[in-house]
Amino acid sequence: MMANLIQKDREIIWHPYTQQAEMVDPLGIVSGKGTILIDTNGKKIIDAISSWWVTIHGHGHPYIAEKIYEQALQLEQVIFAGFTHEPAVRLADRLLEVLPGKMSKIFYSDNGSTAVEVALKMAIQYWRNLGDGKNPRRSKIIALKNSYHGDTFGAMSVSERGVFTLAFQDYLFDVEFIDAPTKENIDSVCDRIEQTGEVTACFIYEPLVQGAGGMIMTEQRLLNQLLEYCKSKRILCIADEVMTGFGRTGRLFASEYLSVQPDIICLSKGLTGGTMAMGVTACTAEIHSAYISADKTKTLFHGHSFTANPIACASALASMDLIMKAETFDAIRRINYQHLQFEKQLKKSVFFTEKKIQNVRVQGTILAFELESSSGNYLNTIGKKFAKLSLERNVLLRPLGNTVYILPPYCITEEESQKVYTTIIKVLGLL
Repeated sequence: MMANLIQKDREIIWHPYTQQAEMVDPLGIVSGKGTILIDTNGKKIIDAISSWWVTIHGHGHPYIAEKIYEQALQLEQVIFAGFTHEPAVRLADRLLEVLPGKMSKIFYSDNGSTAVEVALKMAIQYWRNLGDGKNPRRSKIIALKNSYHGDTFGAMSVSERGVFTLAFQDYLFDVEFIDAPTKENIDSVCDRIEQTGEVTACFIYEPLVQGAGGMIMTEQRLLNQLLEYCKSKRILCIADEVMTGFGRTGRLFASEYLSVQPDIICLSKGLTGGTMAMGVTACTAEIHSAYISADKTKTLFHGHSFTANPIACASALASMDLIMKAETFDAIRRINYQHLQFEKQLKKSVFFTEKKIQNVRVQGTILAFELESSSGNYLNTIGKKFAKLSLERNVLLRPLGNTVYILPPYCITEEESQKVYTTIIKVLGLL
């Protein structure tokens, strides 16, 4: 172990989402097992947010590690244009068996942002490829306010205009942003879509839970109604399940709660159990058929050096083996039950009655609430204070501005969950 790890880090590393002028010393982590991270001083920390929502089975899972090792010895990488390999074919086959809707093709990329980029390109070029005089040329994109779809330029364009995109506003393409549907606004939201006429190519949305936007939860009946309206207008529907996929909302995919299914689905994060970087964009046969042509300009010109990396595919297959086990969904149901009990506790607490916390909510393995604050944006410093006080008590929580959330690995024990809840109560008392 490098003796001056932190000092050297500060000299040569640029960390994400971190203002360089006020950066505090990062915490050195040497190992992880299950829900626990161990720092350079030997302190054990409960990872209550699955390390940015990816380690769904916990850290250092021996089964996934074994499959990665076996694959690394056999085939670690091969160009995926004109070549293929068994892990990629097996993974695509398994995904198509379980994905909602009528998905027919799998396109591999590197992460959640690129999965979204591919989806947008698929949808836009789909309408261009159909340009035969009978189909209108559709180019407009609709997205939800408060959405977050990634940090590449296409993904930023369909994300909420705010602090994440501020420096790049002039470079982002125009998008029609609509409110998330509620009982009060569903008719007006549909009217907004109607006003776009026949020029809308697609609608991209995070089903049921808008993650980085503040764990905003949408009622499934209303989202269904909105999707149904989009379908009636021949608008392609893109479900960004990068965060909500693989059990996060209580079912394998959040779209399973809905009767109206997407035309395109984006996946990443839990796809490989958090062990390897990988993205997937799945689409229907109808979309893929628009790219089958003697006209070579109707090709989807997109790819990545590490497209369908065999080791990443192997880790995803191992993760799927684990998530399809009955005990995994038993754990998901148990986490949900504990969250619901803690939700009741919070709503009965003095913090809720005195409005120090608001809008306590649960969806599957996700629990979230807002801290009382004059500002609800991402730069709100109350979240940093909450994170610091939690970490001092050996619990990793990373609020989104003033939104506190728990999003644990499925291997978290009842005792570890209780430790997280107790820590939250203690920290609320110190704010």
